[in-house]
Amino acid sequence: ARFESRDELLSQAQIRLDEAWRNLSRAAHDLARVRREILPEFLGAVNAQLERLEMGSARIEGEFIDLEQEKWTKDGSQSFELLFVPGQELKPQKLNHVASGGELSRVMLAIKVVLGERDEVDTLVFDEIDSGVGGQTALALASVLKDLSKTHQIIVVTHLAQVAACADKHFCVRKLEDETLQTEVKKLSEADRIKEIARMIGGQAITPLLLQNAQ
Repeated sequence: ARFESRDELLSQAQIRLDEAWRNLSRAAHDLARVRREILPEFLGAVNAQLERLEMGSARIEGEFIDLEQEKWTKDGSQSFELLFVPGQELKPQKLNHVASGGELSRVMLAIKVVLGERDEVDTLVFDEIDSGVGGQTALALASVLKDLSKTHQIIVVTHLAQVAACADKHFCVRKLEDETLQTEVKKLSEADRIKEIARMIGGQAITPLLLQNAQ
């Protein structure tokens, strides 16, 4: 009976398929509209963080790219491209094509701060995100990392005293060149932590003035 009524069954299936596509298209259109509405607010918030990170006139922009229907995914009918503008009067280009490693890290950090509790990542590891950074920029970077630690567990590998001083806990990592190469990770007491930050500031010779500065 199903075989004899196959034309009618196929017609009914096509009707259901067409209705499903209409529903999907409406949902995709609504999602795309909301994304376009929220994009300026999101980019503005990220660029405000980049200013905090002493990125000068650098900023990010973003654009949505509408996909052909057969390329739609569970994330919607669009792809999204982050663009980086290194300075005034420069054209936006793909972030991963023009940003240096340090710039890329700070852009990621700014995005993470803005997303806050909205993402599903519990722990973030930053390996020398402060490479090539010093002075006022280092203080700004430490402040932003501190803000991010309110919503995530943050593990930072750093050689900068300004960044280390903002941590809740401090571990000293040393390479031990014995017969077998080993790495020692030691949790520091508050007193040892001050000494280590003093060493990071001034080298191996720790003076009372350096200790006072580290404190």
